[in-house]
Amino acid sequence: MQYRQFGQTDMSISAVGFGCWAVSGTQGPTDTGQFERAVQHALDAGINCFDTAEACGMGIPGRVLGRALASRREDVCLVAKMGLGYPEASNRHDSPRTRIIASLERSLHNLGTDHVDVYLVHWPDPTMPLEETFHVLDDVVRQGKARYVGVSNFRLSQLEAGMQLRRIDVVQYGWNFFDRRMQREIFPWCAAHGVGVMAHGSLAYGLLSGSFTAEAPSDERRSKRDRLGGLNLFQAMFGEDDFRRNLRAVEEFKTLAAKYGKTLPQFALGWTLSNPAIHTALVGIHRASEVDENLGALGWSISFQDRAAIEAIIARNEVVTEPPGWLEDDPVA
Repeated sequence: MQYRQFGQTDMSISAVGFGCWAVSGTQGPTDTGQFERAVQHALDAGINCFDTAEACGMGIPGRVLGRALASRREDVCLVAKMGLGYPEASNRHDSPRTRIIASLERSLHNLGTDHVDVYLVHWPDPTMPLEETFHVLDDVVRQGKARYVGVSNFRLSQLEAGMQLRRIDVVQYGWNFFDRRMQREIFPWCAAHGVGVMAHGSLAYGLLSGSFTAEAPSDERRSKRDRLGGLNLFQAMFGEDDFRRNLRAVEEFKTLAAKYGKTLPQFALGWTLSNPAIHTALVGIHRASEVDENLGALGWSISFQDRAAIEAIIARNEVVTEPPGWLEDDPVA
C-alpha cells in the first residue's frame, strides 16, 4: 500500500480509499456479509480510509461498516458526509446547525464510535449562510466529535469565504478522465493552502469500469443519468451524443491499459492517483476481489508518451471534460 500525508492533518492516508456506497441498497440488493469480508480484506491490505455519506443509504453503510471495523476502528480514517439527500429540503440540500449536529450524532451511532476523523458537508446549501455552517463545524471539532472538517463540491468562492471563518482541512471532488474541471482553480487552491484532497468518481460512475457498452439500452443509460441527478457533468457523461463519444474513447483507453498488463479500471485509477493534488482516490467496493483489483493501480506509472496518448484520445473523440458552468446550475430565486 502507498500512503500520503493528508494535507496539514496528522494523518497518513492510503492512496486507495474504500467507498461504502456499494452497500447502501440504492443500486439493488446487497450482501452485507460479503461487504464485511471486503472491509476485513481491505484492512489487511493496508487501506485505512473509509468513506460514508448520509445521502447513500441514509445510515445503512455506516451500520454495516461499524460492525465490520469493530476493534480495528482506531486503525482507520473514518469519513462521514452530510448535507445532501433530503427530499423535504430545497434541491435536497440542507446544512443548518440542527441538521449538521443531528446528522453527525446519527453517523456516530451507526458507526459505533464517539468521533469521526473527517466530517464533510457533502454539498453547499444555498439557503444557509456560510457563517452558520462553518461555525457549527468548528463546534463539533471543539467537542471532539470530529477531528477534522471540510466540504465537498463547493465553488472556489465558497472555499475562500469558508476558509476565512475556520480552516478547511479536507475537501472531496470528482476527478477522472472525463471530469477535469477541478484542475483549473480548485486543486491549485487546495495545494496552496495545504488542504487534503479526496477524489470521488475515479471510475467515472461506471464508464471506466467497463459496465457500459455501445449496445446498452438507452433506458439503462437514462436511468444512470437520472439517478445521478440533473448535474451538468453527468449530463455530459451520459447524454445521448456525449455517451457515444465517451464510449469510443473508453475502447481506446482499454488498448493503452493492455500495454501495461492492466485492466481499464486499474489504468484509470492509476491515472487519477498520478495527480499530485490527490491524496486518496475513493472507489466503491463490495467484494474482497474488488480490493485486489483496485490495488493493481499502485506500484507503476504511465509514461509521458502514453499520457500524451490519453490526451490525443480525448481530443480525437471530442470528449467534453470541462462542461460549461459549475456542477449544478445556480438555484432559481
